[in-house]
Amino acid sequence: MQYILVSLISILLGGAIGFIVRIIIAKSKVNSAENRAAMILREAKLEAEAQKKELLLEGKTFLIQERNNFEKETKERRIELQRAERRIIQKEEQLEKRISDLEKKERVISEKEKDLTAKLEDINKLQSKWQSELERISGISSEQAKNMLMKELEDKARQDAQILINKIEEEAKLNANKKAREILVTSIQRIASEVTSDITTTSVSLPNEEMKGRIIGREGRNIRTLETLIGVDIIIDDTPEAVVISSFDPVRREIAKIAISRLVADGRIHPARIEEVINKVITEVNDIIYDEGEKAVISLGIPGFSTEGIINLGRLYFRTSYGQNVLYHSIEVAKIAGTLAAELGCDVNLAKRAGLLHDIGKGAASDGDNSHTDAGFELAKKMGESEKILNAILSHHGDVEPNCLESILVQIADAISASRPGARRESLESYIKRLENLENIAESYEGVEKAFAIQAGRELRVIVNNSSINDAKAEAVARDIAKRIEQELKYPGKIKVTVIRESRFIEYAR
Repeated sequence: MQYILVSLISILLGGAIGFIVRIIIAKSKVNSAENRAAMILREAKLEAEAQKKELLLEGKTFLIQERNNFEKETKERRIELQRAERRIIQKEEQLEKRISDLEKKERVISEKEKDLTAKLEDINKLQSKWQSELERISGISSEQAKNMLMKELEDKARQDAQILINKIEEEAKLNANKKAREILVTSIQRIASEVTSDITTTSVSLPNEEMKGRIIGREGRNIRTLETLIGVDIIIDDTPEAVVISSFDPVRREIAKIAISRLVADGRIHPARIEEVINKVITEVNDIIYDEGEKAVISLGIPGFSTEGIINLGRLYFRTSYGQNVLYHSIEVAKIAGTLAAELGCDVNLAKRAGLLHDIGKGAASDGDNSHTDAGFELAKKMGESEKILNAILSHHGDVEPNCLESILVQIADAISASRPGARRESLESYIKRLENLENIAESYEGVEKAFAIQAGRELRVIVNNSSINDAKAEAVARDIAKRIEQELKYPGKIKVTVIRESRFIEYAR
């Protein structure tokens, strides 16, 4: 029992001692931590004080540097301003000096002008005195001396002019043949005139009125077949025992005429038969076209024509102008142009070829708005003709200027062929009436003084009053006249309207 008590007391004493030891150790740790914290705080305060001093030092250094920079910059600007001020002062001094110099020069110039005026007066007096003395010594007046000098100059000029005239005459003698040909051709060209007309319809006679209905067919199938296959317009109206074929292409009109005539004679008129007859007629007409073109080329002895050229020539066989067959007219023009070329020493083959092709555009298989000269130009260009041939085609109605004598000869031959007795059906009265209508239309406009229809009615020249019509109004007058001609008159080809406005000033030396 005692042993147990002793053990318990020992345990209690050991626990109390351990607890006390732990308390002492804890207090020593607390004290140690407090001391350490105090030391850290002191070190932090010292470090903060050091950093504060360092920052204050840096701030002071920065302020000192900025102040120094500001003072330096201010000093430099002050120096620059002083320099600029000095430059301005120098320029003002220079300007004042220049103004002073100019004033001095003006005074000098004014004085010199006064001196020159006085000297000029003295010179004029001396000149008058010398002139009087010269007139007294020579015994003639200044006016007489001037006349003598002018007469001498005039004689000299006449002598030089005579020398020049003699030189020109010598040159003219050397070129006499060429000049004579040009003068002759130009003279013939001036008196030549020409007109053409287009026939666009053909009439086909019928045995009776009943045949019109058969040509039309049930619900119009026969006439539609004819128009579609041939490319023409067939007009059936009140004309007794006749139908009218309308087309700008004379070959198509001829095909339609032959086909309808054969169908009427045969009596069998239906689409299948119509197609059969038209195919046969087209073959026959194409053969005729080639044969006629070939005959024309062979009769004139012109080599080098292509198949296309022969066909285009042959198409003219079915074309007429005022009742004149265009192919025969072209052959006639070629012969006349060749004869004139032989007489004048020009290129005969070129003249004949150009004469034969001059109206080839009238046979062009086209319904376009181009004139026959433009169409002929395009055809001949495709055929590979030369520039002179192309120019002859374009210039034979005066649309462009001829560039060689052969072109002018074609123009002349065309006029001769067209104007010979019996060549064309247009009467003199209708021709004159057409020209009068053109002139009357132009003269009906205000400001027009006179109008002249020239080139056989292919050109209208209008002379207007210069004071009442300006250039812009003259252009408007030309346009209005052209539009009115288009609306009121029927004419072949094109009509050129030329408005002339000019100013003339005349004085007489008496």
